[in-house]
Amino acid sequence: MFTLTEVASLNDIQPTYRILKPWWDVFMDYLGIVMLMLAIFSGTMQLTKDQVVCLPILEPPDSIGPTIPFPQSGTFGQPQPTGVRTKLDFQQYVFVNQMCYHVALPWYSKYFPYLALIHTIVLMVSSNFWFKYPKTSSKIEHFVSILGKCFESPWTTKALSETACEDSEENKLRLAGASSLLKHLSTSSEEGSPNQSAPMLTKSGVTFSAEKLVSEVPAMTILDKKDGEQAKALFEKVRKFRAHVEDSDLIYRLYAIQTVIKTVKFILILCYTMTFVASIDFDHVCEPEIKHLTGYSKFHCTHNMAFMIKKLLVSYIALICVYGVICIYTLFWLFRRPLKEYSFEKVREESSFSDIPDVKNDFAFLLHMVDQYDQLYSKRFGVFLSEVSENKLREISLNHEWTFEKLRQHVTRNLQEKLELHLFMLSGVPDAVFDLTDLEILKLELIPEARITAKISQMINLQELHFYHCPAKVEQTAFIFLRDHLRCLHVKFTDVAEIPSWVYLLKNLRELYLVGNLNSENNKMIGLESLRDLRHLNILHLKSNLTKIPTNITDLSPHLIKLVIHNDGTKLLVLNSLKKIMNLAELELLNCELERIPHAIFSLNNLQELDLKSNNIRTIEEIISFQHLKRLSCLKLWHNKIITIPLSISHVKSLESLFLSHNKLESLPSSLFTLLKLRYLDVSHNSIVVIPPEAGFLQNLQHFAITGNKVEVVPKQLLKCNKLRTLCLGHNCISSIPEKIGQLSQLTHLELKGNCLDRLPAQLGQCCLLRRGCLIVEDHLFDSLPMEVKESINQESSVSFPNGCKCLSDGR
Repeated sequence: MFTLTEVASLNDIQPTYRILKPWWDVFMDYLGIVMLMLAIFSGTMQLTKDQVVCLPILEPPDSIGPTIPFPQSGTFGQPQPTGVRTKLDFQQYVFVNQMCYHVALPWYSKYFPYLALIHTIVLMVSSNFWFKYPKTSSKIEHFVSILGKCFESPWTTKALSETACEDSEENKLRLAGASSLLKHLSTSSEEGSPNQSAPMLTKSGVTFSAEKLVSEVPAMTILDKKDGEQAKALFEKVRKFRAHVEDSDLIYRLYAIQTVIKTVKFILILCYTMTFVASIDFDHVCEPEIKHLTGYSKFHCTHNMAFMIKKLLVSYIALICVYGVICIYTLFWLFRRPLKEYSFEKVREESSFSDIPDVKNDFAFLLHMVDQYDQLYSKRFGVFLSEVSENKLREISLNHEWTFEKLRQHVTRNLQEKLELHLFMLSGVPDAVFDLTDLEILKLELIPEARITAKISQMINLQELHFYHCPAKVEQTAFIFLRDHLRCLHVKFTDVAEIPSWVYLLKNLRELYLVGNLNSENNKMIGLESLRDLRHLNILHLKSNLTKIPTNITDLSPHLIKLVIHNDGTKLLVLNSLKKIMNLAELELLNCELERIPHAIFSLNNLQELDLKSNNIRTIEEIISFQHLKRLSCLKLWHNKIITIPLSISHVKSLESLFLSHNKLESLPSSLFTLLKLRYLDVSHNSIVVIPPEAGFLQNLQHFAITGNKVEVVPKQLLKCNKLRTLCLGHNCISSIPEKIGQLSQLTHLELKGNCLDRLPAQLGQCCLLRRGCLIVEDHLFDSLPMEVKESINQESSVSFPNGCKCLSDGR
């Protein structure tokens, strides 16, 4: 046997699940318990007291055997027995009672308690099956756990309290006005009577004191680090749970199915119960086939529990009817409105979190169920669905972690001796950043919620901003400050749409660097905002995959001085827009897969420097056209596939710097050395065999690099270039260095490593500015020099040279 407690446990659920039990489910649970007690009570009564009592019905005299008279009593005066005499003894009566219990009584009278118990258990199981089914119970358990944590989280209280403060802005202003009035009254009162208590302001019968006004202003609560981390974890859990639960509506369908099952069960029970309730009676006629055992064929029986069972059955029917009505109401609630959609519209209206999204499927259904318990749960839960709320939490946590002192430790000085701060992969921009008033360069990288507030106006020294995959939002006051003070801006992005629109309105911007996808399909996108407002932009750097130069760059033509287009290997096909940028002084077309020098360049009369590095240029016959560019002083054609230098290069008289390293040159034409203004010549990493003696004509030459070629002899004429400061002859086939190298009195950097030298000329000691650190040669060759020469070269220089050994890096 089982106890009542064991049966009632079928209706038990975890206490935390009660928030998912609407009033009708709770009411049906209690009805189930009452029906269960009624069924067990009926069964107990039937097991202990249920019985029938039967007497034979006498047949007509002709069919009955001879009557046996009662024996005469031997006692005088004792009364004689009366009534109908039967031929049955006690055992036969017991037998007849048992036979008639099974034959005469309706089956429902005998099995009602058991049927009621089974029906009740089925209803109980049906009511809570969605809590037990594995595929739904795991989601419900997770939901209840998260909901409870969200409800108790200090962040929920803080967020809603701040919302209430924002909603009562008008009240704040009124209180502030009253406070200032009280202050004025207090001052007047103190002047009039020093001993008088603080004045009171009375309006409409309500009195406020000065102290009360101060205390009523809600203070910003502080969230400690532990609570902040827990809240951030809750945001992540809610996000993942939503993604998991919104995919299906299993919980909703299972709850609807179990409600339909209970309704069908109610109808079934009611139908057959109402049919059999009339068959329960106290009197019954029994006709068992036992005449050969008792001598009688009919018996009149009474059922002692008939009245009790009938009353219990009527009570059971009444309970079932109530249960059924509630089931029907539940079905009506389930299907009268879409429960697979849940709107937080009311919460959005009551709070500042207008971005709380509506949810659907099982997530929506669970929230509808929670609303039947207490709507406050959903309201507090909605805080963790809001991105605004999450951003506020991140901001608070960020400001706690990144204090002013910590940020100050991360400030460094760059090569230009400017104060620089680089923030990487933070959740936002700490408020303390804007307190670094001496900061000159601010770099923000991979910060998804970068927000530039009005406090940036404190950073009066800020001139340069970097946004690397960082879609920054700028407040109006902050924008006004940036518009007037920002000089340099770097933006790195994946798609051009990520460039903030306010970038195109920075009227005092001098330099703009854009790094990201700007291919031909998106060229129109670069004109999201016209570049015309960038009236002071001098330098524009585009590192992308352009196939043509964007036409709206011509808006910058009056003031653009330097243009850099650095492709990722995409071929730049259309350059006609270049012709309109007449004031351009510097042009760099890097890695653009150019095969020839673009003709559009020859129209740039103010061009001073041209860099065509890392292209696919094989011939430069068009170089004669550069003679029309009277200001062209620097030409960089390095890292290409140029085979020969045309003789017409002699016409480009204005050239001062020529970079031809990393090409396929095999010789240097003598006409090259007629460019008498040439100060910088780099032909490193080619296949040049001979340095022409005409090199001595370049009397202004200061830097000559021919590293990584096949030169065997250094002509003495080269050493007539008295202004040479840097001479790079490394990694060739040179076997000796002319002794006249001592004539290079200005030489500060000499590279000889990687040749076939067996000694160094002692005349190196005459190069009074050459020091060991800038003499690139094997150690054994240096050791072969005379002691006094080595000592001279090893001396610490007392003179500061502007270029020194660093000039080599420019030509590499």
